[in-house]
Amino acid sequence: MKKTIIVIGATGSQGKGVVNTLVNEGSFNVKATTRNPEKYSGKAHEAVYADLTDLQSLKEAFKDAYGVFVVTDFWAGADEITQGRNAIEAAKATGIQHFVWSTLPDVESISNGEFDVPHFTNKSKVDNLVKNAGFKFSTFVEAPFYFQNLIGRLAPQEKQDGTTGWTFPLDPTKKVIHWSDINDMGKVVAGAFLQPEKAGNSNYLALATELNSFNDVLEAYKKHGKEYSFTQVPGEVFSTFFEGAKEMAEMCGFWEKYTYMGPDSTLQIELAKEIATSEYVSFDEWISQNE
Repeated sequence: MKKTIIVIGATGSQGKGVVNTLVNEGSFNVKATTRNPEKYSGKAHEAVYADLTDLQSLKEAFKDAYGVFVVTDFWAGADEITQGRNAIEAAKATGIQHFVWSTLPDVESISNGEFDVPHFTNKSKVDNLVKNAGFKFSTFVEAPFYFQNLIGRLAPQEKQDGTTGWTFPLDPTKKVIHWSDINDMGKVVAGAFLQPEKAGNSNYLALATELNSFNDVLEAYKKHGKEYSFTQVPGEVFSTFFEGAKEMAEMCGFWEKYTYMGPDSTLQIELAKEIATSEYVSFDEWISQNE
């Protein structure tokens, strides 16, 4: 009998990569949770109903499973601390042995309150709850800035000067962006489940294929025949652009001062690469695949 791994958020950016890698690797039975299992069309061996706001649904979904991967979605309005607490409680009640939590650096602590980035800090506040829950194995995976953001919510825009590109409150010369193809999160998570003795002792695994500046991004696209521009604006100006822009401005301020993954992240990045089931996709490769 193969051990069962539950993947929360199986239809999202991180969850899809986790499901696909676990299925392709072949060592586990993979169960996807979704609020609409009848519509699920991914690769998981099974799809069941679960909602992170519904504790009982989580307990039902987690029955007889060995491990669980949990990710919450701040941008969908999630109360991430409450949802994390629900997942922990359900996992403890059903005997989950390996709990993998998708987290991010604690911006509040690292910056001594200088920057307010709830979609980082709220996830990090769940970390101690996981550590104190007493799971046999626990692993913390840190997701980077996604390459996919550049063709999604942060796609290049036409500007008043006639160019197309990006406008951010960020110095384009500073190498502070840790980023990856988000599908590669699956390689790290699968590696953690396969090597719990090495990655399951409350270890942090930070997915980061490259550390780039925005000028590096422009240069990489230029090699592929695409000319984009970058405009740096003050954070207070950017904050007025759209709903949620203030948080992004704060995030960029944090990156400039501490990098995306924060200070002292080198070992966490190296351990993730070591644990991963295969090599990551480079930004250059990713551009080629998504032209």
